[in-house]
Amino acid sequence: MTTTTPPRFRLARMLPRDPAQPHRAASTLELFFDLVFVVAVSIASAQLHHALSHGEFVHGITSYAMVFFALWWAWMNFTWFATSFDTDDWLYRVTTIVQMGGVLVFASGIPAAFEYGDFTVPVVGYIVMRVAMVAQWLRASRGAGELRSATRRYAFGIAAVQVLWVLFLLIPSGPAQLVAFVVFALIEVSVPVFAEYRKQTPWHPHHITERYGLFTLIVLGESLLASANAIIDAGHELESFVPLISISVLTLVVTASLWWIYFWPPHHRAITTFGRSLRYGYTHYVVFAAAAAFSAGIEVELDVLTGESHLSNAIASYTVTIPIAIFLLGIWWIAIRENADRVVNTVIPIGAAVVLLDPILPIPVAVTALVLAAIVAVLVLHPPVDKRS
Repeated sequence: MTTTTPPRFRLARMLPRDPAQPHRAASTLELFFDLVFVVAVSIASAQLHHALSHGEFVHGITSYAMVFFALWWAWMNFTWFATSFDTDDWLYRVTTIVQMGGVLVFASGIPAAFEYGDFTVPVVGYIVMRVAMVAQWLRASRGAGELRSATRRYAFGIAAVQVLWVLFLLIPSGPAQLVAFVVFALIEVSVPVFAEYRKQTPWHPHHITERYGLFTLIVLGESLLASANAIIDAGHELESFVPLISISVLTLVVTASLWWIYFWPPHHRAITTFGRSLRYGYTHYVVFAAAAAFSAGIEVELDVLTGESHLSNAIASYTVTIPIAIFLLGIWWIAIRENADRVVNTVIPIGAAVVLLDPILPIPVAVTALVLAAIVAVLVLHPPVDKRS
């Protein structure tokens, strides 16, 4: 009779996962991990709404871009690590939950970052997330084999950049802080290039694109929730419900159209090489940020409607149409363009441009909803094509 000795401390050896594993899907831990980002993205979007509604465009947009960068980058790093080394044992779960705690700390500091330019709490939360990620990479290095140098470069690179973020707190709020952020962010996003320039960690195309799709659903769902709450609040201040009903219908049409457009192409074809995976992952920053900013724009429209904002109707409409146009162009560039025929590749960029005409009309979001519905109709008539053959 033979007995099997359980692994030491009941920990699985963290080995590179098979990128061709069948039926690889997002784990419940990954879905749980995403939930804390719902909180952080919601707070960031709400702060953007308040800034835009008060006409603080430069401050609001730059603060939002900085905050959302940290959220997106922490989420993306975990996602790509998990597709390569997820073991789902107790230590992996605990380390992931520590990262989730860092997200919540980060989220609690977002209002102060917007209002006072005080990034102390967000940086502390971010460092908690990133130090946990360093621990994951160091653990992976023990069983990574020929990928050991890559995993250690990840750990070293991430740890080194955290020193820069501590120094970032010593820079007073203003142009110098913004310049430092851009420089440090560029160094941060160069870590994967530095770590994988010789040997790439394995990624599962269907798993990784499913994870991006799930996060897109989160930000679109957050947009619907925030917009619905704003519409309900506005209902107490308006005598007629007709404008609210029209905005509600148009918001649903726009959100559903964005969902349809995003999931039309087969995303797994977009990450067939390391360079293409970088393009796909990095461009999603603007896709995610634009999707989350859409709800802020709807809330600004409602503020103008109820008299809580003194922005002009045209300016308020731009807070909706610009994020939508960015979303369209972003997803077209990274996933649709290479899977579409000439008609689709003409309609989507033109549609993004036409969306920007919406602000000149008196009915909020009307042209945008019609354009997006027309794009969806074109996609139905022109299914994806595989240009690789």
